[in-house]
Amino acid sequence: MKDAMEQKKISFPRYAEYNCAFKYIVEQALGCKYVMPPALTKRTMELGAKYSPEFVCTPFKTTLGNMIESLEAGADTLLMTHGLCRLGYYGELQEQILKDLGYKFDFINLSEYDMSKKKEYIRIVRRINPRVNPAKFLAEFMEGVRMVEYLDELTGEYYKNRGFDASGGDYDQAYREFLTAMYTARCRADVEEGYRAARRAMQAVPIEKPLRPLRVGLVGEFYTVMDAFSNLELERKLSGMGVEVHRWMNVTHQFLQYSGGQKNMHVKIEDLCRYEMGPTSTANIWYARECAERGFDGIIHIKSAACTPEIDVMPVLQNISADYKIPVLYLTYDAQTSDVGLMTRLEAFYDMIDMRKKVL
Repeated sequence: MKDAMEQKKISFPRYAEYNCAFKYIVEQALGCKYVMPPALTKRTMELGAKYSPEFVCTPFKTTLGNMIESLEAGADTLLMTHGLCRLGYYGELQEQILKDLGYKFDFINLSEYDMSKKKEYIRIVRRINPRVNPAKFLAEFMEGVRMVEYLDELTGEYYKNRGFDASGGDYDQAYREFLTAMYTARCRADVEEGYRAARRAMQAVPIEKPLRPLRVGLVGEFYTVMDAFSNLELERKLSGMGVEVHRWMNVTHQFLQYSGGQKNMHVKIEDLCRYEMGPTSTANIWYARECAERGFDGIIHIKSAACTPEIDVMPVLQNISADYKIPVLYLTYDAQTSDVGLMTRLEAFYDMIDMRKKVL
């Protein structure tokens, strides 16, 4: 008979394509079962909005709805991350809402742990599986981290080039096969071969790019700027218009390289903002100026409704726009945001920056 630890079924809300790494770490490093949350849909948002406080930021509703779907799919343990803004309160409130709805589950809220101390990570691991092998856990965990780095690297390259694929679809196919390889990986060899095969396939695709293509930089709130469902496939829409899309904000840059780069970011933007205004504010202001100084054709700022830190960033972006004469499009997403409305604004923005580039 299997013991309780082997039967633990863990889930974490859908977030871009990072759930492949969560799955790998839970199953290979922790020795538990990972319940892949269903893909985000209109139903997810309806569930989340139905049971959420009215004025909470949109990612709260998305993740709450997806937690409900994970529990319906058989998960008995939910994991929720921590954060420096209202995200730090998500877990406690979401747990109470779900229990009030009658769901039975174990809830691991990382906000209850001091994530700056290594011993706290050990506590979390022991809570999930007390019999985990420390050496095996560390090795497999680091492979999961490497998977995240591979995902961010190839995703960034993908959206810079997919709009210029001369083959008619091979670039998209190579990227889809890479994602499939990451979601099905069960050992280090699978991860490494999946990455190498994807690089070879993407490099083999003929890319026909103008000498000076339209370049747009994306900045914004951490969840919405990266999650394709939450931003209504913004990067895919832009690249489909023949735009070279650049996005600095990802897990690799923000968390794996953030500690070393934060002080340098502050130095470069101290004339624009003196204090830290939120979890991603400094990085967004810094990258917006980087895009302006590198001669990008436009910047798009993305946030969820009611995201206070990103509201504070907007006046600073206005100053960058005025100083460098670079257009900035502001997009706010909530549960009612229309795909048709988004396309109308994107097409108008594209026409403007295209005409401006030709004139200048």
